[in-house]
Amino acid sequence: MYSFLTTSPWPDYELIDAGNFQKLERFGRYVLSRPEPQAVWDPHLPASEWQRAHATFNREAGSQERGQWKLKPGMAEQWHIGYDRPDGLKLKFRLGLSSFKHVGLFPEQDPNWQFIYEQTKRRRAEKPKVLNLFAYTGAATLAARAAGADVTHLDSVKQVNFWARDNMEASGIDGVRWLVEDAWKYVQREVKRGNKYQGLILDPPAYGRGPNGEKWQLEDQLNEMLKLCRELLDPQDHFFVINLYSIGFSALILDNLIGDIYPPYGQQREIGEIYLHDQGQRKLPLGTFCRFAN
Repeated sequence: MYSFLTTSPWPDYELIDAGNFQKLERFGRYVLSRPEPQAVWDPHLPASEWQRAHATFNREAGSQERGQWKLKPGMAEQWHIGYDRPDGLKLKFRLGLSSFKHVGLFPEQDPNWQFIYEQTKRRRAEKPKVLNLFAYTGAATLAARAAGADVTHLDSVKQVNFWARDNMEASGIDGVRWLVEDAWKYVQREVKRGNKYQGLILDPPAYGRGPNGEKWQLEDQLNEMLKLCRELLDPQDHFFVINLYSIGFSALILDNLIGDIYPPYGQQREIGEIYLHDQGQRKLPLGTFCRFAN
């Protein structure tokens, strides 16, 4: 089933506007302006509205990611926002202004956090085992843990894991297993050990480095990574979620991979695009996804 996912109403987040390769967002009480390569249309709101931003990210010459934030007086470099859903999922996130334009959260993943929370609660295992790979600051990890899972959170960057731990503590949760590891090597070891998980979450970047300089290249390694993860998935009791942010990766690529590697698990798969809509109701695409459960 091909579908489009977007964030449901959330008091502490909104995409206000997007256009001219920028996006204007509100996180709690702060409004931020930062680059967005897929916002190729004109902004919906006048320039005066964009000037409301408490912080604006300016890219360095010749760089697509690195740059500096220009802050208005009173703008905090770190702050918290809440996340409270009708299904009972209630979390808190610490945000911060990084030199790569990110703030520590991808709000468009809201529908997948809800899916992870709901599917974890549905598992037949008393305490489902969930593995979150390329786990970043841990929103998906906390969704699974809040639903009662035994969660392993793996990211190759130690500082990011510290950030995820801060989010856990702010949310009043504990008991997550934290790993600073190369995802490729860890999954290979887990397959050899014969371990099984009731939940698998993958959020791989287009490229990255492991803690010892190991290279990750999405187009070169995704196929084999998915094959290895198939061996980790409990055939009788499972859910699976993968997100891809690389602009060049169509949802059809995921459809082919999952269809080939995960039959019969993936026969009822949901696949498509994730987007955010601004106040002008334009849809800003922010990646592709695939998920399924039995």
